[in-house]
Amino acid sequence: MATIDLAPGDVIADIPAVKHAAIDSMSAYQSLVDEADRDHEAFWARLARDHLTWHRPFSRVLDETNAPFYRWFDDGLLNASYNCLDRNLVNGNADKTAIIFESDDGLVTTVTYRALYHRVCRVANALRNLGVGKGDRVVIYLPMSIEGVVAMQACARIGAPHSVVFGGFSAKALHERMVDVGACAVITADEQVRGGKTLPLKSIVDEALSFGGTDGVRSVIVYRRTGGDVAWNAQRDLWLDEIERAAPDTCEPEWVDAEHPLFILYTSGSTGTPKGVQHSTAGYLLWASLTMRWTFDIKPDDIYWCTADIGWITGHSYICYGPCAVGATQVIFEGVPTYPNAARFWDMIQRHEVSIFYTAPTAIRSLMKCADTEDAVHPCNFDLTSLRLLGTVGEPINPSAWKWFATEVGHNRCPVLDTFWQTETGGHMIAPLPGAAPLVPGSCTLPLPGIAAAIVDESGHDVPSGQSGVLVIKRPWPSMLRTVWRNPERFRKGYFPEELGGKLYLAGDGAIRDARTGYFTITGRVDDVLNVSGHRMGTMEIESALTANPLVAEAAVVGKPDETIGEAIVAFVVLKDVMPKTSADAKAIANELRAWVGREIGPIAKPREIRFGEHMPKTRSGKVVRRLLRSIAKGEAILQDLSTVENPGVLKQFSHPA
Repeated sequence: MATIDLAPGDVIADIPAVKHAAIDSMSAYQSLVDEADRDHEAFWARLARDHLTWHRPFSRVLDETNAPFYRWFDDGLLNASYNCLDRNLVNGNADKTAIIFESDDGLVTTVTYRALYHRVCRVANALRNLGVGKGDRVVIYLPMSIEGVVAMQACARIGAPHSVVFGGFSAKALHERMVDVGACAVITADEQVRGGKTLPLKSIVDEALSFGGTDGVRSVIVYRRTGGDVAWNAQRDLWLDEIERAAPDTCEPEWVDAEHPLFILYTSGSTGTPKGVQHSTAGYLLWASLTMRWTFDIKPDDIYWCTADIGWITGHSYICYGPCAVGATQVIFEGVPTYPNAARFWDMIQRHEVSIFYTAPTAIRSLMKCADTEDAVHPCNFDLTSLRLLGTVGEPINPSAWKWFATEVGHNRCPVLDTFWQTETGGHMIAPLPGAAPLVPGSCTLPLPGIAAAIVDESGHDVPSGQSGVLVIKRPWPSMLRTVWRNPERFRKGYFPEELGGKLYLAGDGAIRDARTGYFTITGRVDDVLNVSGHRMGTMEIESALTANPLVAEAAVVGKPDETIGEAIVAFVVLKDVMPKTSADAKAIANELRAWVGREIGPIAKPREIRFGEHMPKTRSGKVVRRLLRSIAKGEAILQDLSTVENPGVLKQFSHPA
């Protein structure tokens, strides 16, 4: 590996750099960084011309006249689906396998790029026949499937921005997103199957539509996944296979300008309502493609597998768009890593000869525990020699999990790529390059070329290396979010706050940079957003759900460190009636509230612990003292100054979960 200032023990020295990588040395990395620093616009223009196919080439690179609402390549015309599919028909990939799909029960289906192209064209034509056109928004509420990729690509083909909603979200959460985005159609399934269990997606869509405010939804298109019985509205509902069969298998793409919204994806914020992150077509697709080449060093013969769900940004960038844009063969999996047993991932890697494996630290930690207690599911029982790269996503990976992943799965020959990025960034921002950067467990290493990452204090001034601060990006980059859907002021205040000068992109994460190596380590969120199994959950959103229950007067939600899922949700609740008199009463009410939150938001938002008290600990001005609640949740002794707390005695009431 290239020389970099690391102390003994910092580097996992027996993991070699990847040979012949796209960026194959620290000097090659530095050359790209220097190119971006010399002429930021020329750097991105060159990459956009080299890696995207344009219907009409752009002449303008970056428009900063309405900063921070930046525009990139905005007078160029292109189509994302054309770049992902049509290009593969003429570059020798037409008969290459695009997707290896494995269902929950183990049934494997494959589709070539030619077949995927024709499926996308048929669904795109069917959508057009239903009156869906350029600029119309389509909500996608589907399980992991080939159909999920087809639906997303079909929307892109006709210029209809899609908004994918995770299949684990409740009817209320789905309704909230349908209303905000102004959906004209919904694509869903009769049911989804995970871990041998079914979840009735179509009935959840029906329930969401029954809440009102969704009159714009003219069509509900249903993928026949299980054949289970579903309620049917003949004026609105259509089977996907039927309308697809009736449509032509070629479809002229809608050529859109580079800034045309490709999708709106909702993510949790520090307020009670999710925010619709709006991504452009060209800038987003460019970065998804580039990071497939740079971070994953994708090669023509790789079998790539990202275990994320299409309901999250990872499934957008590294399942739907990135792999197709570079003509990769990828595995898509419907199920969960522990069904029928905790060896499912290792068995699939062996059978499909996966070479690049990208998953979440939560999954790794869970499978570590299983392997420790049950020898049969340990990865050592499987032939994993096809692997050459490992990656993690969703949250920082702790060093012990990193080392287990590197040793037990990668056999100390596969670099572990700890990737930092966000829904808002569109793709990797800080990540090891497998042919260049020495690896340090717990560090995402260095910013990718063109990404001007820095760590600043609360006033926006750079902090010295070795000191923690707030992570920011100092220059715009093409794949950044363009706005919050229908809420530009929330975008400006949330991501380019005036207290930081209004020109720095605020990532919302704390970080520290090593004084010797320059490597970045992410220390966690600095706002009221929790990271639960790699998924962002707003504390205010969960609090709002709890206080909507007729039993609850007040609620405060904090995170508690958890070695498996990252953060567990802990809720502090004041009931409208008196405190529960017995532990059995407390448990019953707690279970009722958990179920309520599951219905309001989804199972992922259910609090791990619920603690009851007669009053919230508040300052004399009436503000809930969350720092004390965080200490209680962690089981820490209360050593802070309580002089500003009006009612410190209530803290004892919250000391034990129900």
